[in-house]
Amino acid sequence: MGDVLVGKVISAHGAIFNVQVGDEVIQCKLRGKMRLQDKVSTSPVVAGDNVKVRILEDGTGVIEEVFERFNKLYRKAVGKRELEHVIVANIDQAIVVTSFNMPYVPWGFVDRLLIASERNNIKPIICINKIDLIEDWKEVNEFVKVYGKKAGYEIIKTSAETGEGLDNLKKILKDKTSVFVGQSGVGKSALINAIEPGLDVVTMEVSEKTGKGRHTTTHTELHHLSFGGFIADTPGVKEFGLAGISKSELGFYYPEFRKFLDQCKFSNCTHVHEPDCAVKEALNAGKIDRRRYMNYVNILNSLEEN
Repeated sequence: MGDVLVGKVISAHGAIFNVQVGDEVIQCKLRGKMRLQDKVSTSPVVAGDNVKVRILEDGTGVIEEVFERFNKLYRKAVGKRELEHVIVANIDQAIVVTSFNMPYVPWGFVDRLLIASERNNIKPIICINKIDLIEDWKEVNEFVKVYGKKAGYEIIKTSAETGEGLDNLKKILKDKTSVFVGQSGVGKSALINAIEPGLDVVTMEVSEKTGKGRHTTTHTELHHLSFGGFIADTPGVKEFGLAGISKSELGFYYPEFRKFLDQCKFSNCTHVHEPDCAVKEALNAGKIDRRRYMNYVNILNSLEEN
């Protein structure tokens, strides 16, 4: 029997898992029994998992054990069964990439990604990319005011094209395991290439006709950064892990709502139709931005089916 080592899964291609062990990447398969044990997700092992690997004589390995995840990003799996499709696990922070031009990303979509991160105990940091394409900064400045000053999120501005803001991004990524999330076309892969040129992550131009990007990443891959840390490039997503959130808890994932939540008359207040609602009072007093509140109501209504 070979040595047993601890490593981190950096990618999964079907039944083959690439595991980073020290400075080496070992190609591994899953121990047969483990494939049958996971009843709640589509795969028992994903990028980001910390695993115990037994090294075989030919230099490949077998994953013997997956350590408990401290968090995960997931979406509902395709099909009727209530399964999770886990995108990536054990993430320190989520870089929520958005853009205001080619493509324009609705604020409500950003909210969904922030909620998914908050819900899974992953610190979200907003990255406004493609700032070289911005001609009118009025909406961008309003966005920074709403999400930065009022909601309290950390916001950085970058351009993979010109290099602006990349040093700041590197400082944020150093020695952390980070995931880039965002609509296809916002430049996630381009940013990764810009901060770590040797990775050569595949990118694809945004369609001029639709203003939308086509998916360039078909599976999540964890990239080891030369300056320390890992970064994950994830497939383009639409519904990101909001299934299972109850109406009464949604408000907790809006940071600017939190200090008012225990002041509502009803403990299960949804902050829409109930009387004596502290959140609505804060909204009317200008302490909560109306656009953020309307996004909250839209997302609340989409939770009807959960």
